[in-house]
Amino acid sequence: MDRPKIPVDLILAKLAADAEAAKHRLERARDIFHGPLATDIGTTPYELVYQEDRVRLKYYRPAAARLKTPLLLVHGLFNRETLLDLQPGRSVVHNLLKEGLEIYLIEWGSPTRRDQFLTLDDHINGYMDGIVEFIRGRHGVPKVNLMGVCLGGTFAVIYAALHPEKIRNLITTATPTHFNTPKGLLHIWMQEIDVDRLVNAFGNLPGNLVNAAFLLLNPPRLLLDKYLGFLENMDDKDFVENFIRMEKWIFDSPDVPGETLRQVIKDLYQENLLVQGKLKVGEGRVDLRRLTMPLLNIYGQYDHLVPPEACEVLTKKVGSQDTENVCLDTGHVGIYVSSRFQKETVPKIGAWLLAREG
Repeated sequence: MDRPKIPVDLILAKLAADAEAAKHRLERARDIFHGPLATDIGTTPYELVYQEDRVRLKYYRPAAARLKTPLLLVHGLFNRETLLDLQPGRSVVHNLLKEGLEIYLIEWGSPTRRDQFLTLDDHINGYMDGIVEFIRGRHGVPKVNLMGVCLGGTFAVIYAALHPEKIRNLITTATPTHFNTPKGLLHIWMQEIDVDRLVNAFGNLPGNLVNAAFLLLNPPRLLLDKYLGFLENMDDKDFVENFIRMEKWIFDSPDVPGETLRQVIKDLYQENLLVQGKLKVGEGRVDLRRLTMPLLNIYGQYDHLVPPEACEVLTKKVGSQDTENVCLDTGHVGIYVSSRFQKETVPKIGAWLLAREG
């Protein structure tokens, strides 16, 4: 009888080595979890300079300002603005400060039941316009620079089209403006959702429901790969701290004002009125041709929430002759936390604004 050709002794030795390595990894992970962890988010020092109802304005002062025109950052309503100041070394706010920019960041706060009837008009012509007027007066400038994040970028586009005389430069990041696209599961879902039934049932859309919906957009990646990756790296303290920071941000979604949600889904996702020039906000019609200021449009090639098809059309619809599309090799959140964005794109934003300071 022939002897087996399988090297059993080598297999057993490999299993023993793997078991020993796993033991050491678990011991290191135990020490990390039992020790102090730096997991705070939004740690860049700021000053609260303005408040109206639940909405507050954060001011970040650079060590040495290079631009006279301050930059206002507008985040969306579905997540917290702390995404822009999430991790040490990978903070958009901190790195923009290093570029010598004076930064203002809108904190939309947590809506209560009395906020459920607030509309797009209240947020854009109300809160945003009040903030822009405050910044103009505080700095003695006729215009401000405006940068929007995700749906906050859509708000920024709408605001700049309604009030072009107040905006010097416009920057959009992962910003949907063309909503009638079959690319991306979110856009497909939004075509069929009964938003009237949803708003009538809840008033404000609960943040926990928002979280659940976003996770279901990509379950293999967001419910499986992510936590398998954590298990593989749980003996790396930096990885663990950044993982926890991201989890804090993801699962801290605020409620969304009901009437604003109704307008966003009906007028934007289902009717696609913005790029058609048919969107009405308050008494004004949003005409993208009124965007004559310089426009820098940044988006991610692999963004599952806001695919390139939802972003890239903007530069073709505006009236500005100074436009630029920047498509990054990353996904939605990666635009704001990836090392490439921090090292390359943030300095580009600073240089782009400096060149147009006038």
